[in-house]
Amino acid sequence: MQASPNPDDERDLRTMVVADHGVDPSPVPRHKAPARQTAGMGLRDTLIWCGIPVLVILLLRVFVFGMYAIPSGSMENTIMPGDRVLTLSLAPKVVDLRRGDIVVFKDPANWLRNEQNNGVFGKDRLIKRLIGLPGDVVECAGEGSPVTINGVAVDESSYIREGVSPSSFPFRVEVTEGHVFVMGDNRSNSADSRYHQDDEENGLVPLEDIEGVALATYWPLQRIGVLDAHHDVFADVPGRQSVGL
Repeated sequence: MQASPNPDDERDLRTMVVADHGVDPSPVPRHKAPARQTAGMGLRDTLIWCGIPVLVILLLRVFVFGMYAIPSGSMENTIMPGDRVLTLSLAPKVVDLRRGDIVVFKDPANWLRNEQNNGVFGKDRLIKRLIGLPGDVVECAGEGSPVTINGVAVDESSYIREGVSPSSFPFRVEVTEGHVFVMGDNRSNSADSRYHQDDEENGLVPLEDIEGVALATYWPLQRIGVLDAHHDVFADVPGRQSVGL
């Protein structure tokens, strides 16, 4: 009678076959990276995940967005003294300007001597609302009369400070090419284009001096909000609708 195969003998036989084919059945040890290399990878990851976002923010700040503090009351109640505003610096070089835009610009002809404060953020910058584009004729008959652009009266009650007239005195200005006509929302406290018609720029602001369009107020916290350009106010005005560099 043939004896049953012994399990231990079968296991020994399989072990010998594996060994005969040059196969090492023991687990392959894992290769560990040197400690110095691991530390290097950690530093690189830190630079990537922290450095790149900071660089992106800096580039956006320099080339896309501007930040300004507003010390004067010429734009009340749209922008109050002490507000800080965020601007889009791409206008007018990349993004065209439209009537109603709130623009930050360099002092074109020493306007600041007639402003109550020393400009925007302590620099020779001012902030006003764009009313007239190149080619426009902007005029007003004076106290109680609306501003007209190319013969069309515009209703500015949505942004002019309550109780303030569109202009307390008459004026008529033809906006020349490469310039815009600007006014403050607080017309009784804004030394704007109306007051400088005898200066070297005839009261107009050169397009190249405009540094951006105000988008929102971001400080103080209770004043955070989007700034409305009120483009609809000028919807019926004939002529060109936008301008850029």
